[in-house]
Amino acid sequence: MKLVSFVFIVAALLTTQDVKKKVIFFGDSITEAGAKPGGYILKVADLAAKESKSAQYDFIGSGIGGNKVYDLYLRLEDDVLSRNPDVVVIYIGVNDVWHKQSHGTGTDYDKFEKFYGALIKKIQAKGAKIILATPAVVGERTDFSNELDGDLNRYSSLIRSIAERNKLPLVDLRKVFLDYNKANNPENKESGILTTDRVHLNDKGNELVATEMWKAIKGL
Repeated sequence: MKLVSFVFIVAALLTTQDVKKKVIFFGDSITEAGAKPGGYILKVADLAAKESKSAQYDFIGSGIGGNKVYDLYLRLEDDVLSRNPDVVVIYIGVNDVWHKQSHGTGTDYDKFEKFYGALIKKIQAKGAKIILATPAVVGERTDFSNELDGDLNRYSSLIRSIAERNKLPLVDLRKVFLDYNKANNPENKESGILTTDRVHLNDKGNELVATEMWKAIKGL
């Protein structure tokens, strides 16, 4: 009996060691593209592999084009919580701001805060850890002449505040992208530095997001 018990204990320990952390990236079209070849999620996986940590993580994209914060809330149970994640990266906000101008929709500031807070509560109730990310850019001009810079800064400041209040790690892509463009966009181009179309990521943009995401993930 003692030998049998020992075998079961060893088997249990080996099983525990083999379990990967399930990391779900939850967002809009940027995250949807992030799960495709060249996307930031696959680049995060590459960074993990370079550090010999592939066996520790399972990276999953859950992005849908056009999504805003309330869309994430509506599909949270089916698309994220039902998968029993260990970590959820919330990367949302561009459409909440951008669609006010482009589609006449978007999300009001106070509603954005309420839905965002509700997401956090539901994810935490499931026992998963959370990483927050600020929306990066809608336009890459460095002189703050992009039409939506004001709103993006305001919503990004809100996410920073939510992260601080809830003691959650933050990937501040808004700041990272602005700093990168200031150093690498001397011609004040509206796109082509980190994005293909002012919003969606080009290869360099995907690399930058992946680098910042990976820092936060392995820091948990």
